[in-house]
Amino acid sequence: MAATVDYPREREHLSGLLQQLTDELPGPMSAFGQLYEAVVTEEALSTRVKELIAVGIAIAARCDGCIAYHVHGALTAGATRQEVLEVVGVAVLMGGGPAVMYGARVLEAVDQFTAEAGASG
Repeated sequence: MAATVDYPREREHLSGLLQQLTDELPGPMSAFGQLYEAVVTEEALSTRVKELIAVGIAIAARCDGCIAYHVHGALTAGATRQEVLEVVGVAVLMGGGPAVMYGARVLEAVDQFTAEAGASG
């Protein structure tokens, strides 16, 4: 059985690694950063909605690092716990049992980021 992921720490850890990757591979990583910024910019869809979509894709892709980043992004953009749970529901509809397992991980990430925000707030 896999160990529980500490999503706030995972995000922090990956941020350091991504900075190192950016330092050593500036062209592609800079372009990826620009793509991210262009995509999450408020247009017809809000940043909140775009991050919620990314949470659903993170579940489908079974990517803990993506869960860490996009749950945090969705919550920071104003997503509610219920909105995140509904995204989990859509991901389960589309992804079946494996999506249920990663949906549970999303719930864990929401709880961890919410607790962290409460402790620092």
